[in-house]
Amino acid sequence: MALGAVMAGVAQLLLWLIEVLTGVAFFGKFAAASPADNQLGLAVVIIPVIGGILVGLMARFGSPAIRGHGIPEAMEKVLENESRIPARLTFLKPLSAAISIGTGGPFGAEGPIIATGGAGGSLLGQIFPSSAAERKTLLAAGAAAGMAATFGSPLSAILLAVELLLFEFKARSLIPVILAVSVATALRVAWVGSHPVFPMPNISPPALSAFAVYLSIAVLFGVAAIGLSRVVYAIEDAFHKLPIHWMWWPAIGGIVVGLIGFFEPRTLGVGYYNITENLAGTGTLLTILLLCTLKFLSWSVALGSGTSGGTLAPLMTIGSALGLMAGIILQKIVPAVDPHLMALLGMACVFGGASQALLASSVFAFETTGQTDALFPLLACCAVSVLVVRTLGRTSIMTEKIERRGISVPSQFGVDVFEHTRVADVMDANPVTLTADMPLAELARKIASHDPTLGPRQAHPVLTGEGRLTGIITRGDVIRVIETASPQAVVSDYATKNLICVTPNDVLHVAIQKLLLHDIGRLLVVSDDDSSRLLGYLSRSAILSARWKVLNEEAAEPSPWGPTKQA
Repeated sequence: MALGAVMAGVAQLLLWLIEVLTGVAFFGKFAAASPADNQLGLAVVIIPVIGGILVGLMARFGSPAIRGHGIPEAMEKVLENESRIPARLTFLKPLSAAISIGTGGPFGAEGPIIATGGAGGSLLGQIFPSSAAERKTLLAAGAAAGMAATFGSPLSAILLAVELLLFEFKARSLIPVILAVSVATALRVAWVGSHPVFPMPNISPPALSAFAVYLSIAVLFGVAAIGLSRVVYAIEDAFHKLPIHWMWWPAIGGIVVGLIGFFEPRTLGVGYYNITENLAGTGTLLTILLLCTLKFLSWSVALGSGTSGGTLAPLMTIGSALGLMAGIILQKIVPAVDPHLMALLGMACVFGGASQALLASSVFAFETTGQTDALFPLLACCAVSVLVVRTLGRTSIMTEKIERRGISVPSQFGVDVFEHTRVADVMDANPVTLTADMPLAELARKIASHDPTLGPRQAHPVLTGEGRLTGIITRGDVIRVIETASPQAVVSDYATKNLICVTPNDVLHVAIQKLLLHDIGRLLVVSDDDSSRLLGYLSRSAILSARWKVLNEEAAEPSPWGPTKQA
């Protein structure tokens, strides 16, 4: 909750800093202003270049991790570095983003705020004693709080954390994230109010004919999302081929940003007002197409150059413009089509397809506009868009970079079979046992002759004459001591007495933890109330057999109408 409160303040501070830097850079005064209103003429080209130089210097001598839009880097830290983010990023990331955006970078503030919140949560988890899982929760809580404090969208912030950072849906992580987000949202409401970030005309529930059109166009939104991602990374690859240090790439990108900004000033800076105008349906087809194309070029080159900035606002600007254009055109064919709703669907579908955050994207569009009747078409169309992206491409704009480094990113959530399968369901209830007074030489002879009475196991429980469990002996134990053991040696002399056991009611997750913690290959199953009463034997192969249920559920069942082909 404290982290959520801090992130609410950080979000407002970063937004204010961007406004101040914008005023200084484009108007020479400490006042909030839009770069689209500048009167600098061709001199406007210099400002993004200066911003690029400053960001490049900060990345070179501060931390290279400030480059990019932040979310992929946070994902990488979760997956590969136990959610540890260097403390300096907590300060360098927002400052570099403010400089980049304040000097005309065509980015949204939300990406850097999310990254800053993640860094703050990770720092908190490194200051106080915590596990990697707890640090991941704190990282996600800080990131989600930053997003909620920016847009006033608590539910979509939580969903984004689940889909892109937590990679799980558990109470242990959801509760802290929810508390952080709730506090951040409450403070935002107290400071700036609860009005929608992107106000737009009210939308009516779509007619069936219009709904069919929306679902069809969602396919194209998915294709557009793939295209956006591939172009960005193609440009990034092109920058990697330049014969100069990467520190100077943001300045080169700044030249393109400045030139495009000279011809179309609305491409400069955050540009949240562009989204609002698209949702309101203002502008002609030509002006909308021009803004969409130039914003995409400016953003893709700037992001590909490795400067500091976000992706969500540009994606939503481009998506809403595509949707509005499609709505204007299709309304002439199907009058029931609403261009305003189509713009909203485009915003959500391109965002959802590019990030593959299905629930976060659809709920975000609903929360930031307050359009209740748009929720079900948003969900349906975002599902279609994400389906197209998953069918045609394996990665998203969030995962492409880290998957290129050989890091596999979880793309789906499911019930862990090991957390709900009991030991009793897979254990061997009739293991081959040995008596404590059995001569060691006799056991060695049986092992050497592959005596079938020993069965396939590599270890055997050892019981007393009264049938009480006293130890376990492996074939390796016998081989290691048989040459030095006395002829009178018995099995119990060399059996392991310090037993690691489980009970029938334990779940396999507990059993796996014990196997890994003690570096052993099998467990004995004993009674809950009597640890000397042997009930079974649990091997690694038995644990893996629990997967068969999952595999069988995935397999196609025979059709009552005839044979089916297996995939």
